[in-house]
Amino acid sequence: MHPILLDLGPATIYTYGVLLAAAYLLGLKLAMVRAKARGLDQARVLDLGIYIIISALVGAKLLLVITDFNTFVSDPSELITLARSGGVFYGGLILAVVVALWYIRRIGLPLWTTTDVFAPGIALGHVVGRFGCFFAGCCWGKPTDVPWAITFTNPYAAANVGTPLNVPLHPTQLYEAGAEALILALLLATEKKGRTYPGRTFWVYMLLYAISRFVIEFYRNDPRGSVLMFSTSQFISIVLAPLAVIMLVVLSRAGEPAPERVRKAA
Repeated sequence: MHPILLDLGPATIYTYGVLLAAAYLLGLKLAMVRAKARGLDQARVLDLGIYIIISALVGAKLLLVITDFNTFVSDPSELITLARSGGVFYGGLILAVVVALWYIRRIGLPLWTTTDVFAPGIALGHVVGRFGCFFAGCCWGKPTDVPWAITFTNPYAAANVGTPLNVPLHPTQLYEAGAEALILALLLATEKKGRTYPGRTFWVYMLLYAISRFVIEFYRNDPRGSVLMFSTSQFISIVLAPLAVIMLVVLSRAGEPAPERVRKAA
């Protein structure tokens, strides 16, 4: 664990912040390369990517406030931690998807083809972002005696995000990074195989992520709220997985019309 990358006296550069920025830039770069290969308007796709990054940051922090609402109400000073927290990934994903769908429709890009362009970029960005979590000490796992357990010792992490110190824990940050890497490889390897149709890559990503996150939540130990007997992220996964299956069936039968001519901005 190495939460502080560089301590320059008056300025401190945090490892999590650097890797989070790298995650967004790498994900956007992959999306741009894929958009070019599909003949999509590069300027519009770049604009969309910026909208996605902003909404993902906002959504992740909003869901963190919702899941830790009692903490922020009892101690409003904790709101300052939002500035250095990445938030909850699902919050960022949900708001980014909503904003992206609105913007894609608004400018006339082909809807599901465009979401397919971005799906592997989301997975790539998530791989890098989870390494940021690992170095920061957040999103930690439950105590365990497995041979690959990790033990955090940095007092800054404990003070900043509440990381348990000197206790062997499941490296759930690495579990999720590994799961996302496998999903990314699977998406790219199978994208042109079988019966292809617009939206398949995006909804396969949603399905696989929902399944992997549901399982990994059993090993996590940083409480972020709960719904019934499930963690917040597990509950969202339970809703998202069948929705993804339904959308895959619907889109496989419908197909998408030819890409529209992008409307010029007024």
